[in-house]
Amino acid sequence: MVTTLQQRIVVLTAVHAPGAYHLPDAYESLKKQQLPEGWEWQWVIQEDGETDEVAQYVPDDPRVSFAQGRRGGPGVARTMGLARAQGELVKVLDADDMLTPGALARDIDVFTREPDIAWTTSRVLDALPDGSTVGFDGDPEEGPIERGAVHEHWQAHDYRAQVHPATLCIRRDLLLALGGWMALPASEDTGLLLALNAVSRGYFTREVGLLYRKWPGQATNQAAHAHKGEREGRMAVVDARVRQLVALGWRYSPES
Repeated sequence: MVTTLQQRIVVLTAVHAPGAYHLPDAYESLKKQQLPEGWEWQWVIQEDGETDEVAQYVPDDPRVSFAQGRRGGPGVARTMGLARAQGELVKVLDADDMLTPGALARDIDVFTREPDIAWTTSRVLDALPDGSTVGFDGDPEEGPIERGAVHEHWQAHDYRAQVHPATLCIRRDLLLALGGWMALPASEDTGLLLALNAVSRGYFTREVGLLYRKWPGQATNQAAHAHKGEREGRMAVVDARVRQLVALGWRYSPES
């Protein structure tokens, strides 16, 4: 029998003060989600910092859990948020992004139909400041993503994966087993994606699941993100982690 805990999908959001004003849009996209019968969502918001600037944007909703912590970057904030994640599935939602209608239901459907799938991703559209959207022409076909496929593509395409880590939905036990997000100043979500792919099968949904907001204050728009030396270091440790996981020979199989 499926328990209440197993019928809850946790939406996990890291937020810092400059981007907190986007939270109401993320919340509106979450409220519009239609879940399968018996399912519910929990929104865990973790501030990367301890300011007075974020709480005012957190909705008054019993399904929302908000906490603060020392600055450490989005990966640290998300991992800290796992302490309050009470559900079998953990869905990433960055504070400045928005879910599309049906996104959570589609993720749940994959895990229900494909019991050996450990994580899902979906198509993304960039949401530009003028209100227009732009897609990505490298999306794979819908269906399972075999172990090693993301790493292979990432190596061959200048460290760019064919699926977007901002759309991840993950089985919570595997997420914890891998230690959450990597302790990196950036690319922590790509590091997690590649680790997931090293030990388990994933799934890609062709239907758009996320609007990825482009705005001047986002972390990936800062000069430090593209610093050559730092980027090379990040990619080197991400790659080394994947190779070690493969060498260990451990494979994750969801419990039946």
